[in-house]
Amino acid sequence: MSKYPVGSVPLADDSAYANVFSFMGLPLSRELACADAVVMGVPYDLGTSGRAGARSGPNAIRQASAHLRWETRRWPWPFHLADYLRVIDYGDVQFAAGDSAHMLSEVESHASQIVSAGKTLVSLGGDHFVTLALLRGHVATHGRMALIHFDAHTDTEQAHETFDHGSMFCRAPQEGLVDTAHSIQVGVRTDYERTDHAYQVIDADEASGRSVEDIVNAIRARVGDALAYLTFDIDCLDPAFAPGTGTPVVGGLSTSRALRILRGIAELNIVGFDLVEVSPPFDQAQVTSLAGATLALEFLYMRACRDRRYRGVDA
Repeated sequence: MSKYPVGSVPLADDSAYANVFSFMGLPLSRELACADAVVMGVPYDLGTSGRAGARSGPNAIRQASAHLRWETRRWPWPFHLADYLRVIDYGDVQFAAGDSAHMLSEVESHASQIVSAGKTLVSLGGDHFVTLALLRGHVATHGRMALIHFDAHTDTEQAHETFDHGSMFCRAPQEGLVDTAHSIQVGVRTDYERTDHAYQVIDADEASGRSVEDIVNAIRARVGDALAYLTFDIDCLDPAFAPGTGTPVVGGLSTSRALRILRGIAELNIVGFDLVEVSPPFDQAQVTSLAGATLALEFLYMRACRDRRYRGVDA
């Protein structure tokens, strides 16, 4: 016989295994009037050049986020997220299977609708190509933005393929989406054309060897007061911390260092975030998915931290 009377079983809001339907157990809703921030999934990986599987990333990140639900507040932030930010899980963008052009159109449309309503969008990929559509959706409201880009790759290939997750940040400036003079890439450890590379780069050796304070100051100096979009490819992390990704490259950042850098730039005027390239088929014990969920939660705390400052509350 159950020790709980009928109808009195505690709610499983903080459970790591029960009712895991949305990111962090957030309301699954598209009622934008009820939210300050929106989490949206983009289950796409047809732009992948390495190992496929990132289309399953949004769901895996949501599942792993259940391991973070028990905390009243995320350490080391000194406040409870829900006290300053109303967040909903918008679910996934749907598009015709195998139709990359339709994906671009749908993601841009949904992102534009969310951002134009004054909401902060946190997107879960999917491969990194989805960021091109997300940038288009943000620029419709914010205009050209700085880009803060964490990655093992610069993704500035002048690819002949129309849909390629290594080409977005060549195309984005050409389309007037990104102001490269205020943009920076962190964690790069693959080759790129350095003679005419428009972005400032803090490579992986620098990002791991310099102090966190140095890196934070470099990002702040580069971005300045510009509106910025933050995109985080999970392969910025060393494969020891994120094995479940399509193009792993050894020699990357630790999860701890990445989180400390993010906290250091919370005061910047970041208007949109995405977390991409989690590929569950190559993950072990949810290590990569949990890193992705933690980073996405950090984005929300960064957004709330800035709101606290606007209200005159010490963060």
